[in-house]
Amino acid sequence: MKTDIILAGVGGQGILSIASIIGDAAINENLFLKQAETHGMSQRGGAVQSHLRISDSEIAADLIPMGKADLILSVEPMEALRYLPFLSPEGYVVTNTTPFINIPNYPDVEAVLAEIKKQPRFVAIDADKIAAEIGNKRASNVVMLGAATPFLNIEPEKIEAGIAHIFSRKGEAVVEMNRKAFKAGLDFAMANK
Repeated sequence: MKTDIILAGVGGQGILSIASIIGDAAINENLFLKQAETHGMSQRGGAVQSHLRISDSEIAADLIPMGKADLILSVEPMEALRYLPFLSPEGYVVTNTTPFINIPNYPDVEAVLAEIKKQPRFVAIDADKIAAEIGNKRASNVVMLGAATPFLNIEPEKIEAGIAHIFSRKGEAVVEMNRKAFKAGLDFAMANK
C-alpha cells in the first residue's frame, strides 16, 4: 500500500490540520509516513502545500515526483490547478469550488473549474457552503478531508479517530462539529466519485 498526496491551499485554510489528522491516522495504523511542507507567505494568504507520503513499507524520499501523486487535495481551486502536473494518470483531484481570491488578477473561477473537470477522476465540492450549513464555515477543511477519504487507503473510522485526537484539546463540541463536517464531505464524495 502506498498513497502519495499533495495538500494545497492558501494560508489559514487548514492544510496543516488536514496533514496532522491524516498523519495521526496513518501512524495509528502502523504505516510509514513522510511529509514535506512549503508555507510560502501563509500568514498573509500565500500558497501552502504539503507532500504527504504514506506506505506500508519504508519511504525513501519526502517529495512526490511530478506525475506520481495519487491524490491532490486542494481547499482552493486555483491551487488544485497549480499542482495538476504532480497528478498520476490514475490519480484523483479533490477540490473545493469556493475560491480564495487573494490576488487582483485571479483567473476566472469557471475557467479554473473547467480545467479541473477535464481530469478523468475528480471531486469538486463546495466545502464552504457545506461547512456553513453544519454551523461553522471554518470546518470547510475537514469537509474537504471527508471528501478525499475514499482515496486515502485509510479507513474512514481511522480518520475520524484522528479528528477526535487532534481536536480533543479544544473540547467535545469542536470534535463533534468536525466529525459532522467530515461525514458530510465523505457522504458527498461517495455520492459523486
